[in-house]
Amino acid sequence: MSWSLVVPLKPLSRAKSRLAAATSDDLRPGLALAFAQDTVRAALACPAVRDVVVVTDDPLAADELTALGALAVPDTPGKGLNAALAHGAATVRARRPEAPVAALNADLPALRPMELDRVLTTASEFRRAFLADAAGIGTTFLAAAPQWELNPAFGGPSRARHRATGAHDISLPDVPSVRQDVDTGPDLRAAVLMGVGPHTAALLGIDDTPPPTPSAPAGSPLPHG
Repeated sequence: MSWSLVVPLKPLSRAKSRLAAATSDDLRPGLALAFAQDTVRAALACPAVRDVVVVTDDPLAADELTALGALAVPDTPGKGLNAALAHGAATVRARRPEAPVAALNADLPALRPMELDRVLTTASEFRRAFLADAAGIGTTFLAAAPQWELNPAFGGPSRARHRATGAHDISLPDVPSVRQDVDTGPDLRAAVLMGVGPHTAALLGIDDTPPPTPSAPAGSPLPHG
């Protein structure tokens, strides 16, 4: 299958508010953009991905992600995350009616293309499928086969909601980078230990080469910019 991915992104000034305890207000918009850049960059490097549609009303994010090869479309519904994802999926299907579509969080800075490929390969076996986040409560990925609606139910305890809609709960054990979204300071530390992409690494002033073993304790401080 040749997948189209839909990546939603809030205006950068309002993104990643839960990182306030871990980093400065000045740095958070840049981190949100860097997370999205590393997510889109890795997604486009995945062999199973044909294209990425970013749904955002932020002009800077739209420009930067378009420069990476994504298609940016405005959040025309303006009614929250799930409406934005449905709009992105409709945009994909208007261009490619038979396309398999997947929603992917924009805050996966450690995303590995081959791990995403394994998730997409598994998702292709089902009408709809999803991947739980690292905490096992939320969702980082939701897929719909051709001719099936995405029917997103992201936000909060979305794993249970997606399961209740009949979507298959993907149980792959070896795809941590697709599960590790970043909402809090501990999330960011976990992603950094996993090895973040070049945009996030540059903003944090760290090496973007994944370490062979964790090189810092989980409670170590993060740069405040």
